[in-house]
Amino acid sequence: MRTKTKSAFALGSVLALGLSGCVADESDDGDGGDDGEPLVLGFLPSQDDDQLVEDATAIAEQLSEHLDREVEHYITEGYAGMVTALQTGQVDVAMGLGPVVFTQAIDQADAEPILQAERFGSDTYVTQWFTDDPDTYCLDEPVEGETDQGYEMLYCNGTDEAEDGPVGEEALELIEEGQTISFVDEGSASGYFYPATQLREVNGFDPLNDIDAQFAGGHPQSVQNVYEGEISVGVSFDDAREGMVEEFEDVGEQVVVFAWSENIPNDGIAVSSEIDEEETETIKTAFEDMAASEEGAEALFDVYEIDGLVDVDTEGLEAAREVAADFGDEAE
Repeated sequence: MRTKTKSAFALGSVLALGLSGCVADESDDGDGGDDGEPLVLGFLPSQDDDQLVEDATAIAEQLSEHLDREVEHYITEGYAGMVTALQTGQVDVAMGLGPVVFTQAIDQADAEPILQAERFGSDTYVTQWFTDDPDTYCLDEPVEGETDQGYEMLYCNGTDEAEDGPVGEEALELIEEGQTISFVDEGSASGYFYPATQLREVNGFDPLNDIDAQFAGGHPQSVQNVYEGEISVGVSFDDAREGMVEEFEDVGEQVVVFAWSENIPNDGIAVSSEIDEEETETIKTAFEDMAASEEGAEALFDVYEIDGLVDVDTEGLEAAREVAADFGDEAE
């Protein structure tokens, strides 16, 4: 059985949502004090639109119970949208912040990081590189491995047994200059920043000019691009294929994982600078209590596959900040 780290985000995947009736009133000035106004809880998209609304509603209800205060959910249209929402007071608390947008929320919106997600006993995950052309990118025979959710899927180049990244970088050397790659979103850590940085380090490619980056809009969509033969190589968080099994039963056979990035800090939760210190601590405690309860733990897993909440790894976030800084304006 393969053992590995995993994240539902990473990064954070992004979908351009045209949702109505599921976001907070944008005219709300976002006053973070407990003055009778609802607390607005922001989410980054990571799944089917309707399912995300359902799961976000469940989280808001659970948090409301633990805070004894009304909580509304707000779904942003992308990574930059969440930072803006924190800056403008549209969102009081933000969930699902992959490490790059997490640092941007801290640096640009003066948000306070309070907790980080834990999955399968780890507070880190990896980018997975996958292909529909194992004859080219698998330097050994693909083997079946069991995912964390119990699916049998194909891996090669040691990704079936690895516990930490990077793995399979010899195969990344086979990617050619100008080749099309399915990334997730320009603001995604696991879906762009980390794998593009890895390509630069392995192949010397300028990620902004030497590869044909196609952004799928979400981690499942990136997997689908490769599954349907649109693009031969793609990236996502590990292992985004699990979420595609219901729609594409053979996705684990047709899409083969052949490499990993270095380890990436898991996503986290941040509180708006408009919330005072006492209320911030109250919100943190409420999330911790929620994670410790049966219903709360189920809601956290459903929305972002969170198994637990731990203190923020500030060193890991600093490494993510350095990765984003290498992209200059692209990281803004």
